[in-house]
Amino acid sequence: MPPALRAGWRLLRLLLHALLGLWVVLWRFPRLPAEQQQARVQAWSLGLLACAGIRLELRGQQARAGPVLLVANHHSWLDIPVLHAARYCRFISKSDVQDWPIVGTLATAAGTLYIQRESRRDALRMVSSMQEALRAGEVLAVFPEGQTGDGRALLPFHANLLQAALAADAPVQPVGLRFVDSHSGATSHAPSFVGDETLLGSIWRTLSAPGITAVVHFGEPQCAEGRNRRAWSHALHAAVDDLRQR
Repeated sequence: MPPALRAGWRLLRLLLHALLGLWVVLWRFPRLPAEQQQARVQAWSLGLLACAGIRLELRGQQARAGPVLLVANHHSWLDIPVLHAARYCRFISKSDVQDWPIVGTLATAAGTLYIQRESRRDALRMVSSMQEALRAGEVLAVFPEGQTGDGRALLPFHANLLQAALAADAPVQPVGLRFVDSHSGATSHAPSFVGDETLLGSIWRTLSAPGITAVVHFGEPQCAEGRNRRAWSHALHAAVDDLRQR
């Protein structure tokens, strides 16, 4: 199938899938218990990957239940649905996502916690909210790079949000994300979204690709063991960097 025709067909399927998700969120979610809501989020994310022609491959052993904070590298607009497809978790995201059409509604329904990154006061509020969620036994997820990278080198980690795991005495599980060409096994940069790339360009390039596998590699959960958040952040950075290259 020609790439343009392939991308057009997948894009149509994605739009219909997003609208179906929006209908479920608006009309079904309010009547569902939390466990069924979480199952729906994971199933919808798996469906999104299928519509985009992306296969999911899981490696390592994910923590069976919370409390746990997942820390992962950030490479693409696909990272959130990929992690949601691997397991349900609540993401920490920038506040403007909440106002995006359709996406914001779906993200909010999935339990996303929003933060105003430019506000120190809001960062303190977020740490407190994360601490409460972890103490309640939830699974949270953050991208400590703070922005998408090009997939070639891992950006430095911001350690601030690790304070919630320290305060709640919760483990942190490193996660490595990687996209590979399903035929050759080589790293695929088609889903990348970095620098002056546009989101639409990244989506179209991804949908045009003949086949991509999203690899999610779970590492061993770590406890602070007396380390401060900066030292712990360095150790987690090394772990994520190793996992994403395997």
